[in-house]
Amino acid sequence: MAVPRSAPETRADYTIDQDWEAYTDVEHGTWRTLFERQARLLPGRVTPEFLDGMEKLEIAADGIPDFRRLNEMLHAATGWTVVAVPGLVPDGIFFEHLANRRFPSTCFIRTPEQMDYLQEPDIFHDVFGHVPLLVNPVFADYMEAYGKGGLKALGQDALHYLARLYWYTVEFGLIRTDEGMRIYGAGIVSSKGESLFCLDAPDPNRVGFDLMRVMRTNYRIDDYQETYFVIDSFQQLFDATAPDFTPYYAQLRALGDLEPGDLLPEDEVITRGTGEYHAGRRAGA
Repeated sequence: MAVPRSAPETRADYTIDQDWEAYTDVEHGTWRTLFERQARLLPGRVTPEFLDGMEKLEIAADGIPDFRRLNEMLHAATGWTVVAVPGLVPDGIFFEHLANRRFPSTCFIRTPEQMDYLQEPDIFHDVFGHVPLLVNPVFADYMEAYGKGGLKALGQDALHYLARLYWYTVEFGLIRTDEGMRIYGAGIVSSKGESLFCLDAPDPNRVGFDLMRVMRTNYRIDDYQETYFVIDSFQQLFDATAPDFTPYYAQLRALGDLEPGDLLPEDEVITRGTGEYHAGRRAGA
């Protein structure tokens, strides 16, 4: 299991110093391997806004980015910065950072033995996967609004609904473009296997985005997703999530939860998956 590479002082807001100079040649090499693999795979699969963000932020294969330099470009673009944290942080801290246009990123990188799967987020997932889209003004505003919504939801027994929204958009979202369906979720763009599975495999459902539908739906943390939700634009995502969610939470409790592979008659089903992959996994469990 990957662990933080050091134990720097943690501040009250859970931020730490990145200590970029302490990265080893092996750690930079792991970044290069991961970067080069995804850089070959993603063109034609990822949304153009992601590639545009990569170029503007000069995120490259050279090695692990230095947050100091990265933040100069990111802040100039949309007012966001990346802050280093030791790992997962409490919900309130996480939402507070997003609400103030700060994206929390871990500092450690997976080991060479973990190249294809890592359960907890590392710096490749956080920076390569998440940060390029923060250059896009609409997506940047969505992330800020999500943080503010999370702060309001604290104490309302509603955080699991927001977790589902984050999971199915920020982490595992797909978007329709004039050139076809593309990836924008960070959990996909940082994963070789899911970059292929989400677009090419016949197994998963691909369903048009609906806010309440997404927030009702449980998700998988240990495997590829059974359902991907597809937006038409980042503006659609921002507009759908702009209202106060407080009245939605009572409706969601009354409606009840859905399982990851469920389909409803009212769904906009873009692709009805075969479900064979996940059925096989369950049978072999």
